[in-house]
Amino acid sequence: MNPATFQPAHFLWSFADGVGTITLNRPERKNPLTFESYAELRDLFRDLVRVPAVKAIVITGAGGNFCSGGDVHEIIGPLVGMTMPELLDFTRMTGDLVKAMRHCPQPIIAAVDGICAGAGAIIAMASDLRVAAPDAKVAFLFNRVGLAGCDMGACAILPRIIGQGRASELLFMGRNMTAEEGERWGFFNRITAQDGVLPEAHKMAAQIAAGPNFANAMTKTQLHAEWDMGVDAAIEAEAQAQAICMQTQDFARAYHAFVAKQKPVFEGN
Repeated sequence: MNPATFQPAHFLWSFADGVGTITLNRPERKNPLTFESYAELRDLFRDLVRVPAVKAIVITGAGGNFCSGGDVHEIIGPLVGMTMPELLDFTRMTGDLVKAMRHCPQPIIAAVDGICAGAGAIIAMASDLRVAAPDAKVAFLFNRVGLAGCDMGACAILPRIIGQGRASELLFMGRNMTAEEGERWGFFNRITAQDGVLPEAHKMAAQIAAGPNFANAMTKTQLHAEWDMGVDAAIEAEAQAQAICMQTQDFARAYHAFVAKQKPVFEGN
């Protein structure tokens, strides 16, 4: 994948200064997902493992909304008539999108305004950082359509972000979480002005892109891997990870810049 020439079929992509921006672009329907856009997003995040030129990702929606989830007519309708093996293929494919996001080495920032529901809420949840506009409404609304809240990793990831009780409330009730609640509960890193959510996300992405990218990828890897570790195992894993990072040129650059009273310029190696 060449990030400068990549042209997806089911969403928009732009790339500048090490930051890739994904824009879900069906504003007339509040940017719902289709079978094809799920798969293309999954494949993009898988491919980014091998694209070091991309140092951070911003994901947003067009037209004042983030994402309304799976398209009612293009996904929900067909699902009603599928066999069990077909349904399992679909649910595994949607789960693979979350796996790809979590294993993608680049930090992902979700810029959320307006509606962020269903699979849209999952994409925001699976991101590493989240910025909200004041009108953002996040809803894990699966139970409102007769489904379990345990979709695409929600029961594993959401409680780790906002706590078991709050996650249980959202997953059992399917109600909207406001931007203010989301920030107070730790889901959103910050709330910004209505027209500032995407600029703020890009500002954060630019700061990450200017940092030690190998080390940032290691941090993301450890944040994910240590969910399944005890404290002793986590400390040992971090000792090994940090020793690896100490062999990078970026570590030496930081030291020499400090000695020279200069700001380090990281190159990701």
